Amino acid sequence: MKVTETKRLTLRWIEVEDAQFIFQLLNEPSWIQHIGDKGIYSVEDARNYIKSGPRKMYEEYGMGLFLVELKDDRSPIGICGLIKREELSDVDIGYAFLSSQQGKGYALESAEAMVQYAREIGLLRIIAITKKDNFSSSRLLEKLGMDHQGYVKLTNATEGLKLYSLIL
Repeated sequence: MKVTETKRLTLRWIEVEDAQFIFQLLNEPSWIQHIGDKGIYSVEDARNYIKSGPRKMYEEYGMGLFLVELKDDRSPIGICGLIKREELSDVDIGYAFLSSQQGKGYALESAEAMVQYAREIGLLRIIAITKKDNFSSSRLLEKLGMDHQGYVKLTNATEGLKLYSLIL
């Protein structure tokens, strides 16, 4: 199901049929470095991740991580969306793209669309978390107008994460 679109991108629900792409994305070196190893070691693991992660969040909250596709050929290039984590009081924005698609402005373009979507669904504030050394993500969040609020440590995390917020 299509959620929103931009000039170059379509953001839609992740389907179980996207498992091969999700397997590829979650095993990108940048994903492992900046987000962490989610234990997705096969396409079947990716299918289970889709069902228990994004699809479950759509059912519970009407939002989640969405697949980002190029409009011209519908090829998947990343994910971007709004995530409700039990540990955080606000919805947070998240994104990740294939290394071959980084540096082309797609992350900012899709994140701006998610900020607009957050407004449309009535959110008053969103947050974001990122590792301290993920400088490109910090720059993107600042371009979105988000303010660095300090640090937060999630359960089972080995380090504190930078916390950003944006009043909508």
